[in-house]
Amino acid sequence: MNASRAARFAAAYALLRAAADVADHWIQTDHQASTKGEDAAAGRRACAAHVASYIATQASVLLGGARLLRVRLRPGPVAAALALSAASHYVADRRDPLRRLADATGKGRFVRLADHGMNGAYCLDQAWHHAFETAAALIAST
Repeated sequence: MNASRAARFAAAYALLRAAADVADHWIQTDHQASTKGEDAAAGRRACAAHVASYIATQASVLLGGARLLRVRLRPGPVAAALALSAASHYVADRRDPLRRLADATGKGRFVRLADHGMNGAYCLDQAWHHAFETAAALIAST
């Protein structure tokens, strides 16, 4: 990776990560947060609405930040990066897929941990998001 691509990756990752925290913790509504994991259609709609605002936030911050930093990102890779971020975010926020993955990988007790100031499901959710945001930043920086 050359220095220019490394700088694009670093900028894209920082912008995507900051936007993700804002979108997940400030933009997401209480209704979306409490409903998005439900099995019924209301859960799927709440999750889709959350992901739409999440990706809009990431796109705005990524494109605006890149412009301010004078970092050139190509539209195709940016669109692919945002699509990956959206899809992976929807899967994680439906809750059951990550719970099943945690069970399958021996993290079943941890994912259900909600004691001593610790929430295992939240920690695994955030680790999932960080991993996919890293992949998205790699894609966006190509």
